[in-house]
Amino acid sequence: MTTTPVRTDALKPMTPIQAEQTRAFVNGLAESSTPYWDMVEVGDELSRDLHLSPELVIMYADGVEEYNPWYEGWAMNIWHKDGTSPFGGAIVPPMLVSHFVLSVQFDHTKPFAVGSIHTFHDSRIHAPIPVGATVRISAVAIDKYVKRDRRYVRHEVTVTDVENGTTYLTETRDIMSL
Repeated sequence: MTTTPVRTDALKPMTPIQAEQTRAFVNGLAESSTPYWDMVEVGDELSRDLHLSPELVIMYADGVEEYNPWYEGWAMNIWHKDGTSPFGGAIVPPMLVSHFVLSVQFDHTKPFAVGSIHTFHDSRIHAPIPVGATVRISAVAIDKYVKRDRRYVRHEVTVTDVENGTTYLTETRDIMSL
């Protein structure tokens, strides 16, 4: 029995433009990639603000199948409602902001780092985040170390409210760099 390899371009709904962009991206990885270890120095800090809109919260909750009424600050034909939870109004699922940390850790102005693997994660939730808040996610590279001949970069992450400074979440994360 012979099998015919599937061509990437044969996958649908890939348009010719998508196929070209995918080929260019993959080819560019090999040409311009720098290992994450070489891109980061201890003390490097990056941060970004994220508005936690009711729509973002619902998309996340639906995506992870977390149908908890505490997170519902949105309803069909009503773009915002206060929602209810034991903390007052609707709150953000606790780990939603953790998913956005990688978009802060990796400096989008530099070439993509191939071969980075998230190997350690310790999250501490300090307070519930109200739906509609804008948070600042800050990541600081605090250490670079080698363990079993593998290179790691450790980050401390802090998520705070842009308006009132409340600390909602802190994390320690390690990334192994090939």
